[in-house]
Amino acid sequence: MAAPQPHTPPSQTPPAPPSPIGAVAVVGLGTMGTGITEVLARAGHTVVGIDIDQAQAARSVAALVASTSRAVDRGRLTERERSDLLARVRTSADLDAAADADLVIEVVPESYEIKQEVFRELDRIVRPSAILATGTNALSVTRLAAESARPERVLGLHFFNPAPAMRLVEIVSCVLTSPQAVAAVTDLALELGKEPVAVGDRPGFVADGLLFGYLNQAAAMYEAKYASREDIDAAMRLGCGLPMGPLALLDLIGVDTARTVLDAMYTESHDRLHAPAPILKQLSEAGLTGRKAGRGFYTYESPGSSEVVRDALTPTAGTRTVPGREVRSVGVAGSGTMASGIAEVFAKAGYDVVVAARSAEKALAAKARIGASLGRSVDRGRLTAEAAAQVLDRITPADSYDAFAEVDLAVEAVAEDLEVKQQLFATLDKVCRPGAVLATTTSSLPVIACARATSRPQDVIGMHFFNPAPAMKLVEVVRTVLTAEDVHATVREVCAKVRKHPVDCGDRAGFIVNALLFPYLNNAVKMVEEHYASLDDIDAAMKLGGGYPMGPFELLDVVGLDVSLAIEKVLHREFRDPGLAPAPLLEHLVAAGCLGRKTGRGFREHVRR
Repeated sequence: MAAPQPHTPPSQTPPAPPSPIGAVAVVGLGTMGTGITEVLARAGHTVVGIDIDQAQAARSVAALVASTSRAVDRGRLTERERSDLLARVRTSADLDAAADADLVIEVVPESYEIKQEVFRELDRIVRPSAILATGTNALSVTRLAAESARPERVLGLHFFNPAPAMRLVEIVSCVLTSPQAVAAVTDLALELGKEPVAVGDRPGFVADGLLFGYLNQAAAMYEAKYASREDIDAAMRLGCGLPMGPLALLDLIGVDTARTVLDAMYTESHDRLHAPAPILKQLSEAGLTGRKAGRGFYTYESPGSSEVVRDALTPTAGTRTVPGREVRSVGVAGSGTMASGIAEVFAKAGYDVVVAARSAEKALAAKARIGASLGRSVDRGRLTAEAAAQVLDRITPADSYDAFAEVDLAVEAVAEDLEVKQQLFATLDKVCRPGAVLATTTSSLPVIACARATSRPQDVIGMHFFNPAPAMKLVEVVRTVLTAEDVHATVREVCAKVRKHPVDCGDRAGFIVNALLFPYLNNAVKMVEEHYASLDDIDAAMKLGGGYPMGPFELLDVVGLDVSLAIEKVLHREFRDPGLAPAPLLEHLVAAGCLGRKTGRGFREHVRR
């Protein structure tokens, strides 16, 4: 799934400034070097691709020929344009071919020794005015520049893979870089149709600095056997709208590459969240580096293939032997947005639903909210008026939890306060019939604490829906150490009936999604605190470079800074990791009442409606 990308209407798009850069040399013709070569040649630049491996250079040319042929087939290039493009590209095995280049971009392996050797040779070869750019995403640009004969002309130019498709380019300067070099490369990026983001020199820069910490935590979560690889990936795709799950993305990037980036980040930050998960080392040293090797976290049809095939870890459908309990009616406790959404989900699936709140007015308001939601579905053609009326008829509002006496499943969606939830579960224990399943929708509190408030903890389970419940496909199914097997089976069966995707996880803070999402958001706040990058640049980097549907600060303002802070405090308390401590800036904003969209101001100003 492609991330939505901000754009300026064509009529308002300012012309890209002319770049002083004409001829370009690209050193290293792997996937990234080949992609950069294509981007430059498409924009009219003459390019020399340099690789000491002549077979690799030939593969690069073949890839370029194939890519441009597909572009012609799709009507994106004419045959004449393709011919002219290919004529602008030549290859060489000798660095001397870069002598006339205005810009040299190196994308050789992530090794100081290799890159320093390339820069030493280029110092001897290129003109004094030439700009030398490193494509590193992990190594210090400052260190590479300091050892160059012309450090003021050295900078970082970090494209994202695949370079022809990805719009983000991080332009990395250090204390030695001249503003003129930065300006020239920024103009070039705009000319190429890219979105340049100016960043300082630290491992990972913005996009990878945030992305790889998240990927590392996902690998550690899998290594701890907290959840299966399929459930971790599905949770982040369906719960956050990401184009790929973290483990599949690690396989695409290369497990060895991820380990290298994380090693560099940890050397700089000493943050335990950046210390590579041991499984990354084990897979790397075993040669199981992901798609390129045919096996990493998943197994692929062949090396280089994207087709996942079954292996010993692939779950087998239909192997559950414990039948679930029969569920015909559902009670939903609460009257807010989440409770109303959950009640709508169950009613649409044909269940009789009782919505109980603390007063008749609140319960009726919840039913009215459901009616308005169904009305919007009718207006959009997703539901007939008759079907909407039938759904609404299945919902009974009540002002007492006594109305849950005969329900088969009771789902609470009240305030995220442990004492409030425990009192509710003590009440449900008294009013619900024996054998009824009791579920909490908590996103951060211990399910076992709710279960222990009852005399039947074996009947209690977590069902974490995501907001808005009618639209979001994910449900995290949270078992405690006391949850009965048939209760777990019941909830899985119910999820299938309401057309949600269940993922299994244990009873620990954050479950899957929040445990991976909120440290990433917290790290983004720390970047701003450290004046490393602006809100806008960080949001743009994650949408354009990471495929995220929203930037971290957009998302924080939507979720609510108070909600985010509460979840981050829970994670910090549970895991005791200093890297999970909430960013002081987040705490200050919450203390000032700047909670996001709901108050009109969070990280940004919002128009309150």
